[in-house]
Amino acid sequence: MADFINVTTLNHLAKNVLAQCEPLNDLIVCGEVSGFTRHYKSGHLYFTLKDENASVKCVMFRNQARLLNFEPQNGMLVLAYGHATIYERDGAFQLYVDYMRPFGAGAAQMAFDALYKKLEAEGLFAPERKRPLPPVPHCIGVVTSKTGAAWQDVQNVIGRRWPMVKLLLAPVNVQGLEAERSIVAGIRALDRDPRPELILVTRGGGSKEDLWIFNSERIAREAAACHKPVVSAVGHEIDTTILDYVVDLRAPTPSAAAELCVPDQAEVLQKISVLQRNIQNNIQNHIQICYNKYTMASVRQAYQHQVQKTARFAQELKRASSLIQQAQRHQIALSDSALSAAAALAESLNPYGILARGYTIVKRGGEVRPVEDLLPGQQIQVQGDCAEADCLVQSVREIHRQENKGI
Repeated sequence: MADFINVTTLNHLAKNVLAQCEPLNDLIVCGEVSGFTRHYKSGHLYFTLKDENASVKCVMFRNQARLLNFEPQNGMLVLAYGHATIYERDGAFQLYVDYMRPFGAGAAQMAFDALYKKLEAEGLFAPERKRPLPPVPHCIGVVTSKTGAAWQDVQNVIGRRWPMVKLLLAPVNVQGLEAERSIVAGIRALDRDPRPELILVTRGGGSKEDLWIFNSERIAREAAACHKPVVSAVGHEIDTTILDYVVDLRAPTPSAAAELCVPDQAEVLQKISVLQRNIQNNIQNHIQICYNKYTMASVRQAYQHQVQKTARFAQELKRASSLIQQAQRHQIALSDSALSAAAALAESLNPYGILARGYTIVKRGGEVRPVEDLLPGQQIQVQGDCAEADCLVQSVREIHRQENKGI
């Protein structure tokens, strides 16, 4: 009778045999996911891959599961990368999965839609989260492959449009098993670096499978957590990834992204020229306005001076007129007084003025004659105040007056 072995030994032997089978150590298995479970404590994934004829149990440990760029769903067709062996405790044949991605348009779209709805519900696509790009950046961080065409396109476009900006490259893998970790690390490093003012995540065109890494939840969340504006440019214009919805600005191509990140020096110079002309025109207009105001002020001042001068002349004229009128009144008064005095004097000298006092005047031939000129026998007229008499001179006698002498 042959020696027996226990179950533990059997399972151990089977595991060793499978480990020596090279095809089982580097597998890519296509199958439909069923019975998907994520262990809430450990974070390991447990599920089954099946096709129309068979199924296999699968395990994906936490460290590998956290690198997934999609959320597996039951019914999703996937490609699982890993190795097959026996779980010794249960003797169960299992596929240990290191990496997994959706396979086929339907599965990929299912994974895309599921992640889109999840992140949208969290508000990561909200327009109010979008930040403006700096208008004139001094440094731009670029997350891309250092050997890819995208890096060359970015350098060429920015060198032509705005050569004074500095480009800081975070070289990453843009496809393959290490791509997700590499891109996340590149975004994080540039976000922590104080030099770049914005981050450009880009790669050139490729198949949907090549670009699928940019549908990674980890990459999307890393971009959303950045403190700096993030621009994405993945593939061509028709290619849209989850990253494009999260970032602050999505460009259709790497070249277009470079154009959006910096101004065009030719346009800036033209704007400066236009501004210079506008400034010169504004200054000239301002000078003309000031000159017009000065001219108007001078005219107004001259007019006011003339008005004041005219007012002074009018006041002086009024004062002179008043003085003239006063002098006229004074002169008239003096003339009236002199005239009255002259009239009084004339009245006093009028020989006829004494008639009213009872005196008479002796006239001869119409002329008043002194008495001493008369001769006896001459005809004379004696005129009184109210009557006149014709008389005949009988005699003329001389009268001697005695002068009064002082005592």
